[in-house]
Amino acid sequence: MKVFERMESQVRGYCRSFPTVFSKARGHVLTDESGQEYIDFFAGAGALNYGHNPPRLKRALLEYLGRDGVTHSLDMATDAKRTFLETLNEVVLQPREMDYKTMFPGPTGTNAVEAALKLARKVTGRTNVIAFTNGFHGMTLGSLALTGNAGKRGGAGVSLNDVTHMPFCGYFGAETDTIEHLETFLADNSSGVEQPAAIVLETVQAEGGVNVASYDWLRRLEKVARRFEALLIVDDIQVGCGRTGPFFSFEPAGISPDVVCLSKSLSGYGLPFAITMMKPEFDVWDPGEHNGTFRGHNPAFVTAAAALDAYWRDDELAKEVRRKGAQIRDVFLNLASDYGGEVRGRGMIWGIAFDDDSRASNISRAAFERGLIIETAGPRDETLKALPPLTIDDEGLQQGLDIIQDAVQAVCGDPDSESISAAATR
Repeated sequence: MKVFERMESQVRGYCRSFPTVFSKARGHVLTDESGQEYIDFFAGAGALNYGHNPPRLKRALLEYLGRDGVTHSLDMATDAKRTFLETLNEVVLQPREMDYKTMFPGPTGTNAVEAALKLARKVTGRTNVIAFTNGFHGMTLGSLALTGNAGKRGGAGVSLNDVTHMPFCGYFGAETDTIEHLETFLADNSSGVEQPAAIVLETVQAEGGVNVASYDWLRRLEKVARRFEALLIVDDIQVGCGRTGPFFSFEPAGISPDVVCLSKSLSGYGLPFAITMMKPEFDVWDPGEHNGTFRGHNPAFVTAAAALDAYWRDDELAKEVRRKGAQIRDVFLNLASDYGGEVRGRGMIWGIAFDDDSRASNISRAAFERGLIIETAGPRDETLKALPPLTIDDEGLQQGLDIIQDAVQAVCGDPDSESISAAATR
């Protein structure tokens, strides 16, 4: 690890949590240089929903590169881009009766969010945007202004303006109606809150602590957006592409966002790739008005099309996500019942927010020592967050859950049922 300490910036983060040098990855397993294997319950922060090096996607990529397929093309037309767009329409949009135009803003999630913000402001002529407490939307200035975490915001070094933060679903507890709170501010011309160009949200706040918006809350939020003529933007970067079960996390709520941001697992292979999808009536861009050198990353088009074709032509993966997610949830509920805390999640993203804020980080370290990679989330890193590949097999999933249980016991000791709080779940 010495070369990383000597030559890489202090800004490096994950290598501090998982201090080894990885050399191989396949499916749900990472292997380091010594041959030690680790079960991956992190999945590239949600960028590897189909695991490491999925064979069908790897074959498509190697075949494309082997025939000297175009790698870089800016926004010129290529056969790889055409195949991706056709597959996206045929496999995802048409079956869901969705009509979106697709924009390639740049290769990362924050690029997709920045493009969405710029578009909303252009469409409406307004500058203010509504975002939510504990949200995370990226690290460039526009998306960082939406982000709630003080530590990340502090890194900007400048004022982060033109965003009003409102309480997310459940922020004040179950008794407080945060939609009514938002609507009251927007309806009152003396509230000091400017009419918004957009309302931006994650349906499940992954980095914010696995905070889950109820379907009713999402439907009511859509009505607020329509009432005040603001674009509804769903950031589905971490919890889209099947993480909660359906391809889009918002599908079960029955809402129709005006703009959808996708990245992370969109390429299916860990290759940088992002899109911003907007309803056709909001596609008001002038040619070249928003661009980026790497918005034409053709290898990612290839693997993304292969992923859609491999996993989304039927609902089998969605069913598996629900089944495996229930298994994770049940284990977490048992742990919370024994050791205190709150269980939150949907599909195959689950977290335990422990009563003692230090526990999650200590459990993550103990799990790594036992051969499992799992991260923390939340404003104080108080939430242990399970994010395994959607395609993990039953044996690997159970092994990972067993390691979590061992790590929790090692950190927290034997459970004392008389001294813990009851677990809660959503």
